Amino acid sequence: MSFLEARALSKTYRNAEVPVAVFSGLDLQVERGEMLAIVGPSGIGKSTLLHLLGGLDRADSGTIRVDGRDLIAMSNDELAAFRNRNVGFVFQFHHLLPEFTALENVAMPGWIGRIAHGEALKRAAALLAELGLSPRGRHFPSQLSGGEQQRVAIARALLTDPLLFLADEPTGNLDLETSERVFDLMRDCHSKRGLTSIIVTHNPELAARCDRVFEMKQRYN
Repeated sequence: MSFLEARALSKTYRNAEVPVAVFSGLDLQVERGEMLAIVGPSGIGKSTLLHLLGGLDRADSGTIRVDGRDLIAMSNDELAAFRNRNVGFVFQFHHLLPEFTALENVAMPGWIGRIAHGEALKRAAALLAELGLSPRGRHFPSQLSGGEQQRVAIARALLTDPLLFLADEPTGNLDLETSERVFDLMRDCHSKRGLTSIIVTHNPELAARCDRVFEMKQRYN
């Protein structure tokens, strides 16, 4: 059995006057320790797929199993606990909390997961040191560059030692040089921690550096 298996996934958004079918009958397998790139045109459903795989949203039909656990069968509370303990998310927009320091932003998933306050801060400080951000730990997001903010977001995603690392256009707002550094950092963290990583990207060069590329295409009837 693969580490992650999605079978016959379908998703339609119904909060508009006309329902929007994102995809249907989608299958995906990801092996443990693999770094997979998901590519495809804008609007094809790449981010939606990532949200389903990480338990941020629910599919209309189909199955998702991660490390043998059935996400579809989980209650909302069980799914929230699963996300907190097992999934690290990084987004194009860093989503750092502006009123908290870099150190506190990184510690936040630990506090939410009821890790002791001091222990979460200790882990956060170690991650910031690993990512070369120790001098910036007491700075607020507004005082950090885009690349520094994204490194803080990566540290936050790793705080609970997740099994699954999901990144949605993590270099989309960065210049080429910074993008390369951030991707190198993710690749290094992936290897050192034995993560299974799925990265949505429009950058073909970065996608080619992953272990495998999964291309989403429009189906025409």
